[in-house]
Amino acid sequence: MKILHVIPSVAPRYGGPSKAVYTMCRALQDRGIEVLIATTNADGSEELPVALGEKIVYQGAPTIFFPRQWSEALKYSRPLALWLEQNVKNFDFAHIHAVFSHACVAAARACRKNVVPYLVRPLGTLDPWSLKQKSVRKRLFWHLGVKRMLTEAAAIHYTSAEEKRLVETGLGLSRGVVVPNGLDLSFINRQTWHQTGRPTEPFGEPQSEIGLSPYVLALSRIHPKKGFELLIESFAALKKSGLFGSWRLVFAGDGDAEYVNQLKTLARRRGLNGDALFVGWLEGDRKYAALKGASLLAMPSYQENFGISLIEAMACGVPVLVSPHVNLAPEIEKAGAGWVAALGENELTSVLAEALGNEQERWRRGNNGRELAGAYGAAKVAIKLIDVYRTLAAEKP
Repeated sequence: MKILHVIPSVAPRYGGPSKAVYTMCRALQDRGIEVLIATTNADGSEELPVALGEKIVYQGAPTIFFPRQWSEALKYSRPLALWLEQNVKNFDFAHIHAVFSHACVAAARACRKNVVPYLVRPLGTLDPWSLKQKSVRKRLFWHLGVKRMLTEAAAIHYTSAEEKRLVETGLGLSRGVVVPNGLDLSFINRQTWHQTGRPTEPFGEPQSEIGLSPYVLALSRIHPKKGFELLIESFAALKKSGLFGSWRLVFAGDGDAEYVNQLKTLARRRGLNGDALFVGWLEGDRKYAALKGASLLAMPSYQENFGISLIEAMACGVPVLVSPHVNLAPEIEKAGAGWVAALGENELTSVLAEALGNEQERWRRGNNGRELAGAYGAAKVAIKLIDVYRTLAAEKP
């Protein structure tokens, strides 16, 4: 079976979707599925240093890149659209990742023209909160192709039952299937050590400031939707009370420089100074060492479609604290793998105090998280996804 995956961009700066599509495709390859990823070379204001217009192996999966010609938001690429029109007929099925992008609309149009069934993974962009952001542009794009892309898809791929509920309730869409993101969990058994034989120090220079102190880790793209202002306020309130004096708050991720500076300024104003550390983007052994060393992972987002770092943390036995707007919150609460806190300073402060103040409960919920994370292994998820492909391809119009 030949599956074409189309995604607007795959640079690391775009967060979980870029990582998930490659984990997904490598797992599909392991199951004998032939895959190709078609995308652009967009990397923020820069470009990925990759060959264009020819198939290469990138992050372990066959990929063909095309130039992003203009618009960081839409990632317009006429060469990609032309290639799709000419080549999509060579595939049994197409999997389109994202919605409000030129690549996605072009892929759907090419599939319809060539009678190739396709599946759309919205990546959280159809969530009611997300649709309110830059709503004028999205309404315009909706009528220029997004509505037809969705209504004529073989199915819409949601990564959680909560995402499916929110979208179908809000937009009246149907034919939804739920298959979670699959993760490569092999890092759990990999030791994160330096060649010197010492444990990896994930935070570089700030390492000495943390020492053996317990820390709350916020590991994600730094973006206003993540609720980090509220996390800083709540953490500062606990420190000001005189409790939890040894705890640190660590932000690991990149984001808009102006916004990151705003968070740093807020932390200083709230008296955190050396207690709130911004360590930048972490990957590889440094990231996994940071996860394994954390006492709690916090994701108090205003909207979160999935949250790969949540699964990674739970796989390490680290309990998590999330808001109800994280779509994995129902699963986390049901499994007893962490805490769910409403997005208000008093509510978040109270739940954060409960989590930080009870080591035995963190250990218990961390163990529950290990069991929950096992269900998101890439190999297991690939089997589910292949069943979806085969079922939908058999219904080809």
